[in-house]
Amino acid sequence: MARVQARTEATLERFLPSATIAPQRLHEAMRYAVLGGGKRIRPLLAFAAGEAAAGVRQIDPGRLEIVGCALECIHAYSLVHDDLPSMDNDVLRRGKPTCHVEFDEATALLVGDSLQSLAFQLLAEHRLCDDPAVQVEMLKILAVASGSRGMAGGQAIDLASVGQTLTVPELEYMHIHKTGALIRASVALGARAGGAPSPGHLERLDHYAKCVGLAFQVVDDVLDQESSTATLGKTVGKDAANNKPTYVSVLGLARAKALAEELRKDALEALSALGSAAQRLAELADFIVLRKF
Repeated sequence: MARVQARTEATLERFLPSATIAPQRLHEAMRYAVLGGGKRIRPLLAFAAGEAAAGVRQIDPGRLEIVGCALECIHAYSLVHDDLPSMDNDVLRRGKPTCHVEFDEATALLVGDSLQSLAFQLLAEHRLCDDPAVQVEMLKILAVASGSRGMAGGQAIDLASVGQTLTVPELEYMHIHKTGALIRASVALGARAGGAPSPGHLERLDHYAKCVGLAFQVVDDVLDQESSTATLGKTVGKDAANNKPTYVSVLGLARAKALAEELRKDALEALSALGSAAQRLAELADFIVLRKF
């Protein structure tokens, strides 16, 4: 994890525009929002999926670095926009003031716009796989995962759900889009950059990604109940205060924890046919469910 996190940080440092280049304030804010924080779960999943897809074949880590950076740009943009006063109105992210607090709301909007554009620029201008048609497919995968049928749509459902009582299937539908879509894209893009896996191979990886994507959100909801602001680096208890439905509010704490464990086991079962090449993915499933931050 430390190796991939360090590679991701170095690559982001290289491709994010320098704060000395005009418009300096926007570029400074972009770097503030992306660098020096976060678990880098999505690049970690992309690297692990690339290893699983490659098997015994040699992979090009440079391709996975670009994929990881594009994913982090999309993720960071979503956090900047989610924290805005018009959305979740939060003041703390990754242990420091949110982007609109440190800079201003208009700059934060432009940071999100610019990071989203940069993600697709990175995927388009670097060779990420041997088949150009597959690379075009990768662009589509990230676009769908980021848009109204993915992350942005999930956020819209989340905002519309404030004060509502959701069923478990409705809650799952929301988070399959809001959190799960980009996690599924991380595995899908990493697998394609790592090699040319069979349709069956991709199907197993996608099922794994669906499970860990939901598990990630379930654990987030549990930690929001049990952890502290200092540990998480973001304001805890905000969803409950804002009357937002969560897995804990719908299922209760014990059942939510049990669901996370069920999803972890399901994810590991999906990898069982892939052998030792999927070891990193299995370890990440453990980390996602068993983490304390």
